[in-house]
Amino acid sequence: MSHMDRTPPEAQRRDPVDRLPVHDARALVGGEGLARIILDDAVYTLRITHAGKLILTK
Repeated sequence: MSHMDRTPPEAQRRDPVDRLPVHDARALVGGEGLARIILDDAVYTLRITHAGKLILTK
């Protein structure tokens, strides 16, 4: 660990993808299977299809 980087050595060796936040889609959409997601001023709809696929629309 350098004096500039305070990340523990074991975390530095992990794939960066492993450090991404993880969200359960079913928890996001709840029982209705739909959720609204806001990015800046845009509102998107996230839904789970009957086939278990995720659809994100504006």
